[in-house]
Amino acid sequence: MNKSIQENSFPEPAIVAVNGVELEVFEAGKQNAGNPIVLCHGWPDLAYTWRYQVPALVAAGYHVIAPNQRGFGNSARPTEVIEYDIEHLTGDLAALLDYFGYDDATFIGHDWGAFVVWSFALLHPHRVNRVIALSLPYLARGEMPWLDFMEAVLGSEYYFVHFNKQPGVADAVFDADPARFINNLYRKNEPLLPPKPGMAMIEIARSESPLGEPLLSESELAVYASAFEKSGFTGGINWYRNLNRNWHLLAEADPIIHKPALMIYGERDAVARSENLSDFVPNVEEISLDSGHWVQQERHAETNEAILGWLARHGVSAD
Repeated sequence: MNKSIQENSFPEPAIVAVNGVELEVFEAGKQNAGNPIVLCHGWPDLAYTWRYQVPALVAAGYHVIAPNQRGFGNSARPTEVIEYDIEHLTGDLAALLDYFGYDDATFIGHDWGAFVVWSFALLHPHRVNRVIALSLPYLARGEMPWLDFMEAVLGSEYYFVHFNKQPGVADAVFDADPARFINNLYRKNEPLLPPKPGMAMIEIARSESPLGEPLLSESELAVYASAFEKSGFTGGINWYRNLNRNWHLLAEADPIIHKPALMIYGERDAVARSENLSDFVPNVEEISLDSGHWVQQERHAETNEAILGWLARHGVSAD
């Protein structure tokens, strides 16, 4: 598909009130009402990340709902860190289904959005019929809170830990030049190198010679830069600052996801592949694409083919 047509076809947003906040929501395929699919972006990202998937899903007969989740774009940015925990994030999605009049839907998530979608299937199992995750596999809860575990294994400079131990430091670096940070982070054909000492995200934000090639065109980068210049990065970083709280909030949930699931990995993604995903997601199919982290953008045609093929094989029966 011609890129200019692709960019211009992204739907216009609407501001909707759900779960005590307002979310900026991009909706397409209203003519396909009754067949909903909800797209959940990660960090630092936007609903715009799905620009290649939305037209394909609409053409396949889906009513597409793609929110900028709380903290991003023109959606609400609460000031309290606790308002970005997994109960609030999944609560937003449940309320979004209510707003559109749906009992359940298929959910697709990338990166942090995948974590939210996996968690949604744990906390609201009757409101999801299928799960598709990109980049981030199901994160088993384990015996130690996630941030404590990461600090013990990866150190205090690991960016998840740094966001918590030094609140505001990374935010200020990213906010100083959003276009540079996004352009340095959204890369393709990057060499896989061993980690360097220091806080990796800050180093990326400040780099004058980022590795690989830019993933975004100038016009695409402008969409991201404009959004983050307005919103800043703190709202999204607050998601990380709830990771231990989320570990506690998920304590009573059945850790097994029984819904059909598709896991799409990028073979050159720094995010680790799960070695035991089917132990927790028994009805999962796993595939890998020759891609870095931003698989739905870098390998959009292959991603669409994988998603649409899997959806066709795992149809949802009407209630």
